[in-house]
Amino acid sequence: MLAPEIQKILDAFPDDGPPAYEVPIEQARAAHITETAVLAGEGVAVDDVRDDEIAGVGVRIYTPRDAHGTIAYLHGGGWVMGNLDSVDAVCRALAVESGARLVSIDYRLAPEHPFPAPLEDALKVVRALERPLAVAGDSAGANLAALVAQQLEVDFQLLVYPVTDSGLNFPSYAEFNSFGLTREAMARFWALLLNGADPAAASPLRGTTDTPALVITASHDVLRDEGEAYAERLPNATVRRIEGTVHGFWRWQTTQIARDTVREAANAVREALGSPA
Repeated sequence: MLAPEIQKILDAFPDDGPPAYEVPIEQARAAHITETAVLAGEGVAVDDVRDDEIAGVGVRIYTPRDAHGTIAYLHGGGWVMGNLDSVDAVCRALAVESGARLVSIDYRLAPEHPFPAPLEDALKVVRALERPLAVAGDSAGANLAALVAQQLEVDFQLLVYPVTDSGLNFPSYAEFNSFGLTREAMARFWALLLNGADPAAASPLRGTTDTPALVITASHDVLRDEGEAYAERLPNATVRRIEGTVHGFWRWQTTQIARDTVREAANAVREALGSPA
């Protein structure tokens, strides 16, 4: 059963029109931003917020008062959609609740910039950041964060309903092939990202890392099982399945369940980075 506030949001989604995976890319990008404007809210105040560049990549830096440690954040959107604005509210909350400086990375998007371009941008920024450092992201952004943690030394990884494998064959794909994200949509995203590249190179499930992790999954999400399968491969990971939620809920900061989840995640990051309570 879905949480009432999540069900209310789904009931308000239009049920006519073509399937999401058939919508032209620019239209899908616009819809993603519209969804953000409606469901994310304005976000909490942060002591300092500024747009900048690090290693030639656009970033937005959130610095709460007396910040300790850094979070590198990678937005979701199937490697095709999303930008700094689409995760602004959740980044504000995560920075304030964790007490860490947060660097949101505006990596290049597919299909204009297929793999490994998005990962290369993430690696460039993370290499330039001060430690202690956590990498974090949601969905496709969590995929990139996991790949970064497999290649660079970081202190913690926060992965929110991560994409971890290109096989599209976990049971949750059949169980929850709805609620805004489907197997067909994921197949399209993977095709646009890879453009002929080796799927294994973009699939964290084919590798591992010793970096401690908190993996958050949504109970009614096609990505649930692959996220939890990845956590099982890690020697030091905690899985937190949020019951009654669907893919995308993390950004919906107008809901109490999203705000509570961010607060829980931020506490884990704070502890991992040694930030004062």
